[in-house]
Amino acid sequence: MQFHLDGFKTGDPRVQEPSGTAQTNPQADTLPEQVDVLIVGCGPAGLTLAAQLAAFPDISTRIIEQKDGPLQLGQADGVACRTMEMFEAFGFSRRVMEEAYWVNEVTFWKPDTKRPEHIVRNGRVQDTEDGLSEFPHVILNQARVHDFYLEVMKNSPSQLVPDYSRSVVDVEIDHTAAEYPVTARIARTDSEHQGQEEVVRARYVVGCDGARSAVRKAIGRELRGDSANQAWGVMDVLAVTDFPDIRLKAAIHSATEGNVLIIPREGGYLVRLYVELDKLKEDERASSRNITVDHLIAAAQRVLHPYSLDVKEVAWWSVYEIGQRISDHYDDVAGRGDDNALPHVFIAGDACHTHSPKAGQGMNFSMQDTFNLGWKLASVLRGQAKPELLHSYSTERQTVAQELIDFDRKWAKMFSDRPAEGGGKGGVDPKEFERYFVKQGRFTAGTETHYQPSPICGAATHQQLAEGFTIGKRFHSAPVVRLADARPMQLGHVARADGRWRLYAFAGTDDVAGQDSGVRSLCEFLSDSPDSPIKRFTPNGQDIDSVFDLRTVFQQPHRELSLDSMPALLLPRKGRYGLNDYEKVFCPDLKNGQDIFDLRAIDRERGCLVIVRPDQYVAHVLPLDA
Repeated sequence: MQFHLDGFKTGDPRVQEPSGTAQTNPQADTLPEQVDVLIVGCGPAGLTLAAQLAAFPDISTRIIEQKDGPLQLGQADGVACRTMEMFEAFGFSRRVMEEAYWVNEVTFWKPDTKRPEHIVRNGRVQDTEDGLSEFPHVILNQARVHDFYLEVMKNSPSQLVPDYSRSVVDVEIDHTAAEYPVTARIARTDSEHQGQEEVVRARYVVGCDGARSAVRKAIGRELRGDSANQAWGVMDVLAVTDFPDIRLKAAIHSATEGNVLIIPREGGYLVRLYVELDKLKEDERASSRNITVDHLIAAAQRVLHPYSLDVKEVAWWSVYEIGQRISDHYDDVAGRGDDNALPHVFIAGDACHTHSPKAGQGMNFSMQDTFNLGWKLASVLRGQAKPELLHSYSTERQTVAQELIDFDRKWAKMFSDRPAEGGGKGGVDPKEFERYFVKQGRFTAGTETHYQPSPICGAATHQQLAEGFTIGKRFHSAPVVRLADARPMQLGHVARADGRWRLYAFAGTDDVAGQDSGVRSLCEFLSDSPDSPIKRFTPNGQDIDSVFDLRTVFQQPHRELSLDSMPALLLPRKGRYGLNDYEKVFCPDLKNGQDIFDLRAIDRERGCLVIVRPDQYVAHVLPLDA
């Protein structure tokens, strides 16, 4: 973490100096008449977007929420490895890991072949494969994730906080308006302002307002899909049990009593149980069954037989129906035949896709939606990209969400099916269920998202130069040693959620930044050429790395290189004092046998340049002299 660039300051470095606008015009109780971005909904998607945009004090952002305050008890709890990588960019991954339950292994239970009324352990596997991510898959209450985002927002230069007790009445778009084409009418719902409405004109509106999204309805989009006519109950409990895997994630298929998924929760005692309930009739809703928490407890006790389950306290419970639904487009213009129209209203999270919770993707996928959208909005609003860039949000995220829907449909069906052994004809083979879980491990970890070639995602022409950095997939971090201070660290952790592109230059075999080296030639091009993107797109008066952040990784051990021999671009002068940034150059972590060139299959002889988008996805792999 870097700080003190513009002068020494005491206190928590995570609390940034308020911008001039935040100091002179602090956020008031009433909404402004005009904003750049209006976010509707303080769920995971909305807060991810708000936290990202809060880093840009020159962008006016407000986020509204119909509830009267922050979430106290969340429904979602699974945090995938890929999401933890994103949390690192926001600066709170370590705090999540300290509080959370770590999902290390998964066990599978089936009916005992000799006594089918009993269950027996059938398998035990590692939750995620080795080397998939430097972060674990963890379980933490959604409300705590919200807390961390709210803290990031409050501590930002914008000092952004949500506006609670507000709901959207309608949203109208005037595509002929040059400045603020979207008008949102908002009702205040607290007792003090009951009946009052506010009107906000915005450049962009993002609906993160859930499956019954008012924003989605306003732009004429619909969720389409189907239901499996299967009801499940879920409850967080404190219980006494002799079931041996109560502190492991466990998938349990019984012969005749249904199925249970056990998810241990943070704190060492709490546990979540997903409990299969009776099949619903066609067009029947789970709410019509009048299911109580006692029904859930009794069903779980029957599935766990011969083990006992004595529930002492139920912290939260609910009943839901399995279904997969998705919107065909995620903005107000996509797919409507006008190629010249630019989007101004977007939907994200549950507003555009819903699915079963057992794959643990709802909260994770929602946050990835707005992590994709946030940097694009910031780039357009700050004049760094053309508005056409915003078309890519719907194109990229709707495509990968459809893949999630297809996966979830099969996964939920397998989980709800009865076991083939001890359950009569048909059903799912318990071993096949276990194999499918292992096979889909990368998908559930969030690391299989793969964006296709586009203006911001290059073709695989030079993919062989870095086979471990797949173009269109997330930048897979690896250990390195920072040259200036010999600190072992993860290369991917240099990237913050600040809208910057990362350029990672991997040096060839004999390249030590000498006069004829590929790295020095690249640095001279980026520093001096009129064609350099750094020279073309870095605004006057801003630091040289404010848009494109160049980092270099050499192959030599760190003690064999000298910092003072590096090109000036790798020791840039920054801030009001012109201080040197010493954190641009890295070497492999050879001491621990983790050479990034081997781990990510980088061409040692030629090296390469890996270009990474602000949302941590690889945009291109190129030769150093391209």
